[in-house]
Amino acid sequence: MAAIKELKASGLDVEQFIKDRAKEISEAVGDGVAINALSGGVDSCAVTMLGHKALGDRLKTYFIDNGIMREGEPQKVVALFKGLGVHVEIIDAQDKFFDAMKGITDPEEKREAVTQTFYKDVFGKLVRESGAKHLLQGTILTDVDETVAGIKRQHNVFEQLGIDPQKAFGYKIIEPLIQLRKDGVRKVAEACGLPEAAYNRIPFPGPALAARVVGEATREKIAIVRKATTIVEDILGNTGAFQYMGILHEDKVTGMRDGKREFGNQIEVRCWDSIDARTATPTNVPYETLRKLADRMVNEVPGVVSVTYHIATKPPSTMEVV
Repeated sequence: MAAIKELKASGLDVEQFIKDRAKEISEAVGDGVAINALSGGVDSCAVTMLGHKALGDRLKTYFIDNGIMREGEPQKVVALFKGLGVHVEIIDAQDKFFDAMKGITDPEEKREAVTQTFYKDVFGKLVRESGAKHLLQGTILTDVDETVAGIKRQHNVFEQLGIDPQKAFGYKIIEPLIQLRKDGVRKVAEACGLPEAAYNRIPFPGPALAARVVGEATREKIAIVRKATTIVEDILGNTGAFQYMGILHEDKVTGMRDGKREFGNQIEVRCWDSIDARTATPTNVPYETLRKLADRMVNEVPGVVSVTYHIATKPPSTMEVV
């Protein structure tokens, strides 16, 4: 397959890009129906707005409640798009995703379980019911780069790995953002009419909070990392950082509470400065802020006795832990 030509944000004619991509989407779908999944991240938000500009009500937009999203995410996203005139239907698929991840500890196997459940099971059913022959999704160039290089399998990359979505899942995939990186996508999202809270939102992984749990992603562990995520985003939200997250480690560590030994959990906090996610450096967060974060974490998240801050660069680290 030919290499994808990058469109750099610095030279991007945003209005022309939107016009061209809307035309391409319209021509690809024809008189038919397309569907897309909206997660609330900037990529999916941008592609949703592009799709509705091109197809109107012939794009059926769904929020897949997989049980591994941030606190209150489905309701917040649906309310945002309702205000923009876009109807979003929530699909409860929590049991399917947790059943698929049961017993899996390997990072790539876990990501693949999320991928297969999303595309083949949950979305396969939606495609059959809707009669759609096209899925619109927000794959960007960085997703392709990391997957093809074997660094990390991104859930939304197929053709570059020799996988034909038509044969594998029964529908074609349209990827209007695939020539852009995150900074370019933000420009498109803003021009499409999304509020700053959406187009400047920090990146969030396709496997959601399952990518923030080392080892098996059980309901209990997801609940822990969800609380940790709320605290991290609350405290680090005004740092201006590119991305920040809390990670639940698999190993237990010895702590003490109320004068007694507590064999508890450890949360790793990561906060990144970056432009396009290809390289990144840890944000120089003030010590007082880190202490505040740690104090809230051990007091508000059940079972947490240790909080650490990640200080290695990307590369050799990656932004997410799994």
